[in-house]
Amino acid sequence: MKKIYLFGLAFVAYAGAYGQTMSENFDSRTVGEYMGVVSPDWTTWSGAVGGAEDVTVTDAMAESGANSIYFSTAAATGGPQDVVVPFGGEYNTGMFVFESDFYIEDNKGAYFNFQGETTIGAMYSMNCQMLHEGTLLMDAGGSPLITTTYPPETWFTLTVEVNLNTNDWELYIDGVLQGRFSNPRNQVASADLYPVNNAANGGNNLAGYFMDNVSYDHTAYTLPARNLGATQIINTKGLASADVSPSVIVRNLGTTDVTSFDVSLEYNGETITENVTGVSISSLEYYTVDFADILGLIAGENDIVATVSNVNGEGDDEDAADDVKVETLNPVVPADGRVVVGEEATGTWCGWCPRGAVFLEQMAHDYEDHFVGVAVHNGDPMTVDPYDEAIGGFISGYPSMLVDRGDDIDPSGVEGVFLEQVVIAPKAVLTVGSDYVDGATSMNVSVTADFVEGISGNYRLALIITEDGVTGTASGYNQANYYAGGGSGVMGGYELLPNPVPAADMVYDHVARAILPSFDGMAGSFPATVESGESHTVGFEVEIDPDWNLDEVHLVGILIEPGSQIDNGGFASMDEAVDNGYVGLEDNLIVTSSINLYPNPTTTNTNIELGNVENENVMVQVYDMNGKLVSSRDYGVLNGTYTLPVELSNFEKGMYTVRINKGDSTEVVKLVVE
Repeated sequence: MKKIYLFGLAFVAYAGAYGQTMSENFDSRTVGEYMGVVSPDWTTWSGAVGGAEDVTVTDAMAESGANSIYFSTAAATGGPQDVVVPFGGEYNTGMFVFESDFYIEDNKGAYFNFQGETTIGAMYSMNCQMLHEGTLLMDAGGSPLITTTYPPETWFTLTVEVNLNTNDWELYIDGVLQGRFSNPRNQVASADLYPVNNAANGGNNLAGYFMDNVSYDHTAYTLPARNLGATQIINTKGLASADVSPSVIVRNLGTTDVTSFDVSLEYNGETITENVTGVSISSLEYYTVDFADILGLIAGENDIVATVSNVNGEGDDEDAADDVKVETLNPVVPADGRVVVGEEATGTWCGWCPRGAVFLEQMAHDYEDHFVGVAVHNGDPMTVDPYDEAIGGFISGYPSMLVDRGDDIDPSGVEGVFLEQVVIAPKAVLTVGSDYVDGATSMNVSVTADFVEGISGNYRLALIITEDGVTGTASGYNQANYYAGGGSGVMGGYELLPNPVPAADMVYDHVARAILPSFDGMAGSFPATVESGESHTVGFEVEIDPDWNLDEVHLVGILIEPGSQIDNGGFASMDEAVDNGYVGLEDNLIVTSSINLYPNPTTTNTNIELGNVENENVMVQVYDMNGKLVSSRDYGVLNGTYTLPVELSNFEKGMYTVRINKGDSTEVVKLVVE
């Protein structure tokens, strides 16, 4: 068996404690034997051993000795092999190490997961997918944890080490650390060895791999009397420059109830503290501390450190090893003006589709300025036929999601794709405007593209209308829910709801209400060639459905590349769109350098030198690169030459668009604030 890498000095605290260990190198087994039949330490998902789910011993290849085991499939859904290695109990304290040698065949993948409960399928603690091209992906509950590489067509040793007390999980390949993480499902009970390499997750539907020298080792932990540990730092997701309200999850790792304690967070030279009193945390229970203060995220890899102290008002507790939790934050810096579009294919009849709703809501919360979600319904009262039919040609099943109309993915993988897309500079920044007035039955909506890079080819603009807070009373608004009862894991509270969820208890967000003029966008949106710095607008006439709640409506513009992928999005609420104003095609939008803007770049203010104004109304509007109106002033009717000051002292650094609306024309100048 390969050497097991333990957590260094931290292991000393567990020495002498009772544990559970298994090691299997298959060399004492007979070729062709089923492991579930000959070993009490091996079984299958269903418990039926000696058949299609089980695995046999082979001498076709081995890392050491003569024998190993082999898994393979050509089915997109994997299997039928589905082998389980129980760990002898459910462990959520102590030290745990799982290790195996793998050999993954050419152009094939491999997979295994950890189950968190002895009841198989009740909790997936961790998934490890090794794709055919050498990428290794590790996630928990769909949340990506580690992305790294492994060596195909050669034996390598994969080791997972877990300090369950401090919730520190580490992945090693051939003894080299690949990454570490805190796991929202910090418990292990078994390993599930299952051949799958699904194309929806980046694979090619082919799995083929050998395993040798499989082992696990659990060392138990003896609880001291008074001990509180910091196990996870949460609510820190966001892009660089975002403000977050963090939380720290602590756990009573002693035998005495915890009634008070202090917890601090240190990040980027700032420390915030919460003094917690009046609680009663029983032994092994978790407790979440929400911080009243916010932290501003910064670009780059930086540690955030949580420290618990003064447990029950008695100072240091009896095990300092779990008092400090260190995690690394590395917020992504989005490209200026970038808005990623996620179109989810869903339906109330689809029992797995609550997953899509949960992840759309999570993205809208965590990345509200740079992500817009669209729920495209199928086969229910919220279906928009042209949209549903069009997106159906891009997906393999329900729920599915297209991120910027790239590859079809499961909604649980949206965050990873978003983080890859949001750093890509767009060709143009989009602004959505409207001329809606209260009580109107129709409105004009404009989508203006301010180009920061030249284009050529068949680019098109389209308008999507979405609505939040949609409800209904008909049976078609009942939501099928396969997460009911919790047997399929936690899913945003749907595990606590029945199947189906009654219409009276359902509220649907991001619902697609219309797409104009079509899924493919407006033909002839732009000239054959567009230069950097130009602005072009497409107008849409929208008939307003009387059933829409306009307070919940969003107008979403999308810039579609040749070949149907989305280059960028832009969105506004109805009020924001009215504030932005409708830019009609007759308004003769002009991009010009004839207006002198000085100083530019600037830090605190700038001046607009405006000449040749002939009894025209003048309005100056400033937009940030997300298309948000940040300043507006109406100067009324002017005549002559003017210098108009623009105050910028409260503006963040970045690029802005200054629009000078003069009579029936609009002139646009770029402004840089340093």
